[in-house]
Amino acid sequence: MSWIDDKATAELARVREAREKQVYPYFREFESGGLHTTIAGQPLVNFSSNDYLGLTNHPKVKEAAKKAVEKYACGLSSSRAQATTTEHVELEKRLAKWFGYEACLMFTTGYQAMLGTLVSLADKDTTVILDSYSHACILDGTFLAAGIPGRAPEVRFFNHNSAKSLERILKSRERKNALVCVEGVYSLDGDKAHLKEFVEICDRYEAVLVVDDAHGTGTLGERGTGILEETGLRDKAPVLVSTFSKTFGGIGGLVLASADVVDLIKNNARSFLFSASLPVPVVAAASTILDMLEADGPAMVRELHQKADYFRGKLTEAGFELGASNTHIMPVMCREERKTLFMHIALLECGVLMVPIIYPAVKHGEERLRVNITRGHTQEDMDKALELLKTYGEAFFVLSGEDIGPMVAP
Repeated sequence: MSWIDDKATAELARVREAREKQVYPYFREFESGGLHTTIAGQPLVNFSSNDYLGLTNHPKVKEAAKKAVEKYACGLSSSRAQATTTEHVELEKRLAKWFGYEACLMFTTGYQAMLGTLVSLADKDTTVILDSYSHACILDGTFLAAGIPGRAPEVRFFNHNSAKSLERILKSRERKNALVCVEGVYSLDGDKAHLKEFVEICDRYEAVLVVDDAHGTGTLGERGTGILEETGLRDKAPVLVSTFSKTFGGIGGLVLASADVVDLIKNNARSFLFSASLPVPVVAAASTILDMLEADGPAMVRELHQKADYFRGKLTEAGFELGASNTHIMPVMCREERKTLFMHIALLECGVLMVPIIYPAVKHGEERLRVNITRGHTQEDMDKALELLKTYGEAFFVLSGEDIGPMVAP
């Protein structure tokens, strides 16, 4: 036994306890893909999926991926510098046009896209300013940039969605340039960025705004191009980062900006240059979904919003607390770990998967079930989930707010 084994034993105590109590909620093994799947032979409706338009299992999407396998095999066995295909370049051009930017660069994951963007743009003359609820990819990209000797930027945080807090930091920053990073939709809370206020402040202080719209792509704006379309502010965000792992049904990351900025990232981002090229079957699937969005995007987005509005209304009517959510992502606040885990297990046993979000992903007292409504959920799916939520919300005192004490040691 080495010290790393001792470290693992000590730090996994909480996980072991949860497993022993049969409430460990993660890494359950899906036996088929899509919103309707099975785990250990049990049929389940997945309400924690990010397949927001329900297109992952579309026959046209799967057929496009199959054809790409026949032509290009499963992967290209090298990085984009040595393994770029006409399909990569064509999709980048189409995405740039669809989003309304000069250029687009595709990464192998959305996480890598954000890392590569921040490390390429931030340097010793930059103050990087982050929302306090920033996603791990934003945090990790910033900390990676801050760890580069001789290039480290200043790093500051502002209070979540607070224009006043952001302005205070911009006024007091120590570096000449400022890079402000926000998310279009915050994935754990389901609330939108106060983008109009942030744009005005960034303009006033000559700061560059980077928007991570992973959860807004395909869900916001009439055509589904995201929060910048919804707010009419596309020209005010010089850099947009998004992903294929939600609406586009696969995996991959996107950076959209001016041609020169994209070229700068393309030639400097280590997470791009030293990572394997995005497999062409994934590119083909994303390209096919883009075809669908170009043809029927407004109708699909409206259908998603109608279903989300219905589900939100029923949850609110039943007395559930949804935090600051104003999108298709709805945190059902349980505010105590034991309640959250009990709710998850009870729902799972009845065929509904809603993943619990507990400490350290959120603060103590902010535990919740993460509920994502998608266009692919049927009326029957939603009504079944609502009835079960009401039943177990009452049984485990989520609706009443009564406390039944901790189950797993914090």
